[in-house]
Amino acid sequence: MGKAEVSTQIGGVQLEELAVMFGTPLYVYDSSLMARQVARLKAAFSGLTHRIMYACKALPNLTVLRLMRRIGTGLDTVSIEEVELGLKAGFTADEILFTPNMVGFAEFQRAVEYGVHITIDSIPMLELFGQAFGGKVPLFLRVNPHIMAGGNERISTGHIDSKFGISIHQLRHVERIVATHGMHIHGLHMHTGSDILDAEVFLQGAELLIDTAERFPELRYLDLGSGFKVAYKEEDITTDIEELGRRITERMVKFNTGRSTPVEVWFEPGKFLVSESGTLLVRVNLVKQTTATVFAGVDSGLNHMIRPMMYGAYHQIDNVSNTGGNTRIYTVVGNICETDTFGWDRKLAEVREGDLLALRNAGAYGHSMASNYNSRLRPPEILVHNGKPLLIRRRETLVDLIATQVAHELE
Repeated sequence: MGKAEVSTQIGGVQLEELAVMFGTPLYVYDSSLMARQVARLKAAFSGLTHRIMYACKALPNLTVLRLMRRIGTGLDTVSIEEVELGLKAGFTADEILFTPNMVGFAEFQRAVEYGVHITIDSIPMLELFGQAFGGKVPLFLRVNPHIMAGGNERISTGHIDSKFGISIHQLRHVERIVATHGMHIHGLHMHTGSDILDAEVFLQGAELLIDTAERFPELRYLDLGSGFKVAYKEEDITTDIEELGRRITERMVKFNTGRSTPVEVWFEPGKFLVSESGTLLVRVNLVKQTTATVFAGVDSGLNHMIRPMMYGAYHQIDNVSNTGGNTRIYTVVGNICETDTFGWDRKLAEVREGDLLALRNAGAYGHSMASNYNSRLRPPEILVHNGKPLLIRRRETLVDLIATQVAHELE
């Protein structure tokens, strides 16, 4: 059988050393990979006046947010709490975009108070906002281009049945509302979905947004969203960022010709910036062979990484403890009272109880979607920066688990 070839370190620090130091389960991130991805996007769109707005829902840790600001991103937020995290991390109001969906008007009022950029994605909310603020607060409008794109139905957001955005077929109504209330539209926004493979789909959406821009003479910003795909396995097709950059640049240069002030292009990547930087480290509790399957049961589960169960997402799994072992077939499962399978029928170097497994590409929507299901505690987060591991979130305790509960003795 073949030998497994896997990396046993992150940022120059051995994974086994981290697991011993901080325990497992453990999220580990490499700051250098985040910086690399930001630099790659900036280079791809260097011919444009542009801004990278990190979609912080992917990984909202305060230290990561501070890193993103230091390396030159703004912040895309989808809740007022994310806005407040961004401000706490040092972002200025002008560096934050608020792009919520189906939230109450009170969140918009608070966003106005904070002075951040605000996106409206429904006609009823646009009317309500206009009645309350008129032309005092400039807005972004989120447009639904009716394009089906994305790697899973749950992350496809631009199609006709999506709850996101204002239909391109309702723009005449939008214009009437804007005119009636004297509103100022400074930005247009779209997001067709995540894990987009076909650059043509992205370009088609961009073209629709550019056409829409002609309706709003005060326009300053075009937010083209993101959805850039990263590789989860060796043979994965990914978004050609450099080619996309060339083509978007060509189109925007043409669009901006003759304008006294060029329209600035914004992007809001999340997964693209942080996914590959992250690894979830877990220990093998049990190797269990049934009549059909050999299970490697680990000390984590869907409560710590729900993507494989929720989206059918693939995460590479490596046996860090036995890199030279013969490969065998295992199904890697968690310790939660559900069918929480991290990977079916995976070729791994022989797995033994106590071995350390690494789940790769775990930086995005891993810890941020974690829960306390089964009353399990959420794991710590480590950022390896300049060759040193930094504890950026401690492991939860039972005290944390019950801190918000109000216990009563009932008769």
